[in-house]
Amino acid sequence: MIHADQIAKALAAYLERHPADAPRLAPLSAALAGTGDVTSRKTFAGHATVSAIVVNGAHEVLHIRHNALKIWLCPGGHLESDDTNLVDAAAREVDEETGIPADRLAIADDIPVDIDVHPIPANDTKREPGHQHYDLRFVFTTTDDAPAVRLQAEEVHDFAWLPLAELQPEHLRDRVTRVLG
Repeated sequence: MIHADQIAKALAAYLERHPADAPRLAPLSAALAGTGDVTSRKTFAGHATVSAIVVNGAHEVLHIRHNALKIWLCPGGHLESDDTNLVDAAAREVDEETGIPADRLAIADDIPVDIDVHPIPANDTKREPGHQHYDLRFVFTTTDDAPAVRLQAEEVHDFAWLPLAELQPEHLRDRVTRVLG
């Protein structure tokens, strides 16, 4: 199980590299200092999630079309009770959503390339109010130039490999490019 101290350590390492992001990440810092469980998807002020920026040999980034949000995203999602570290949780999400197994991924850096705080709209079907996701994003490369993708239809309905040059926002594209050298 991932604990808040692991998220706090990842945040501290990230802010050591990107100190100017501290104001943008104040909601995560406040959540870590508070009494709620930032690792639980039932903490509805906000909770931690992980995403994987998966880059193939052609410098394309894997995107999935999310069913509920109806937008293109990098694979990712909520922490699970049997996750033991953030990097492996991100790799698990890639496997679950796209069928690309973790052993076909190589982590580029175990410090998040980005941490994003973004709103998630209320979901009446799941009885979830609007809340924040504190998304820790990690960069992976594929060990295959063109890995086979098998989508998880419950959450995802399409995928695309988009050029790294089109990754948004711009600061994320720049950071991923630097991490990959």
